[in-house]
Amino acid sequence: MTQREALDIMKTGANVFLTGEPGSGKTHTLTTYIKWLTERGIEPSVTASTGVAATHVGGMTIHSWAGIGILDELGAQDLDRILSKEHVVKRIQKTKVLILDEISMLSGGTLSMVDEIMRMARHDSRAFGGVQIVFCGDFFQLPPITRGGRTTEFAFSSAAWRNAMPLTCYLTEQHRQEDDVFLDVLSAIRDGSFDHTHASTLLSRSHDGEEEIETDIPRLFTHNLDVDSINDKQLATLPSTPHHFVMEETGASVLTDGLKRGCLSPSKLTLKKGAIVMCTKNNAAGGYVNGTLGVVIDFAKPSGEPIIETRDGREIVIARSEWVIEENGKIKAKIAQVPLRLAWAITIHKSQGMSMDAAAIDLSKTFEYGQGYVALSRVRSLSGLTLLGWSENATSLHPEILHMDERFREESDAAVEAFDTLREEGDLAIMQKNFIHASGGSLDVKEPGVKEKKKSTYDETFELLVEGIPLAEIAKVRKLTVGTVADHAEKLIETGRLDAGLLLARIPAKLIAALPDIHSKFEELGIDKLGPVYHSLNGKYSYDDLKISRILFDATQESEVY
Repeated sequence: MTQREALDIMKTGANVFLTGEPGSGKTHTLTTYIKWLTERGIEPSVTASTGVAATHVGGMTIHSWAGIGILDELGAQDLDRILSKEHVVKRIQKTKVLILDEISMLSGGTLSMVDEIMRMARHDSRAFGGVQIVFCGDFFQLPPITRGGRTTEFAFSSAAWRNAMPLTCYLTEQHRQEDDVFLDVLSAIRDGSFDHTHASTLLSRSHDGEEEIETDIPRLFTHNLDVDSINDKQLATLPSTPHHFVMEETGASVLTDGLKRGCLSPSKLTLKKGAIVMCTKNNAAGGYVNGTLGVVIDFAKPSGEPIIETRDGREIVIARSEWVIEENGKIKAKIAQVPLRLAWAITIHKSQGMSMDAAAIDLSKTFEYGQGYVALSRVRSLSGLTLLGWSENATSLHPEILHMDERFREESDAAVEAFDTLREEGDLAIMQKNFIHASGGSLDVKEPGVKEKKKSTYDETFELLVEGIPLAEIAKVRKLTVGTVADHAEKLIETGRLDAGLLLARIPAKLIAALPDIHSKFEELGIDKLGPVYHSLNGKYSYDDLKISRILFDATQESEVY
């Protein structure tokens, strides 16, 4: 199926599973569809299974979006707690289209939880509360992470998937790999025909140790231990003064040890100016997610907290965070650490979704189905590959997926045939128009040669926020009040289009420092009315300040851990 054919199907409002080989243009197709929707006044909710994947599509994790956090199961109490969060319910009720990227890494159980929450929040018994759902991903890539020895349950095995009945759109064009030889190797891994000839081709790119690998080439490893070794070596080359951050822990060791095993930040974190780092926790109010990359540019005074510059140019102070175990509302154990880790080298898990001109990859210790395939398919050409290690397991894929792939391809072919008929009979255009109307959209869209349609007031505010303009300056430029601009930001956050962390980065440092005091008053007096909070604080902060603080307070009520 071509990207155009897939887009034609999605534009009818049908539930869709968008898949295809790495480099087939899944993310590009999603981006194009999102643009098509927004041009017609339909704001989709864009989510992904992990924080890193969410950054690739400009959205948030599905766990945060649905208020699930780290839950493995959804009990009645959990459901009541989530449905009591007004901002979560409001977001779900306003959703017309839900996009869920990197579906391969989401378990069937989690997908079923999202389905139940949406049906309850929308008071609609249909799958996912009747909204269009677009799953995107490739099940040949990394599978869901399982805990406690549980058997892997892929999303397509769940009742939620079956009830949604998504049409499979299997993209067959290739846009990443640039040479036929390398593409043939990757295709052989995917269809199970990989043999000694393909292995020889890959092994021809083995590093012989005689030449140094360029320092700016990313290193990909299967295990954190290898990644840590590279990162420690690179850190030692920096001439600046080291800063040490030691993890704090409270509670029984049997509990804190479990927390430490699940924490991506090390017990002792050493940083220097110039260090490449990755955030290890979701913090919407703080402006980062698990997987945000940056470089340490300084350390705050007098606290000593690291200040990083992200790849999109934002400067963020990374304060110490907590990981806790609660029982009956009481904290039983707690650890606290700066949520960062060094990132000159990364694990293959963190690389999923990336495209690289070159990479040095070690596949000598592969332990998970799809690991080798994910790593190799990050690179655009065989000449850009440096192989640091190899094993017989490097090209193994999950046997269940090999079987399902045939079914997905057949379903996709059937969808192409069916929609070709609809197109020929003129019904396709009618279905697309009906979907736009049903979603509250507009058919009045700019056509080639026609004067460009005026941007919405939300679009204009959004563009200025993304450019890095402070809130007060946006108000001046747009000749609006700060409160009105804040209202725009709140709307953008509710629809999942804007991360609350971006708003935090656009307000004065004085207000950021005051947030803990203001938020404590919201906890005491509630968030429905600003007047009681204003008078309780003796008018120290303006109503605009309180409005902005309330938006950020609302965002922090979502779980910050995944």
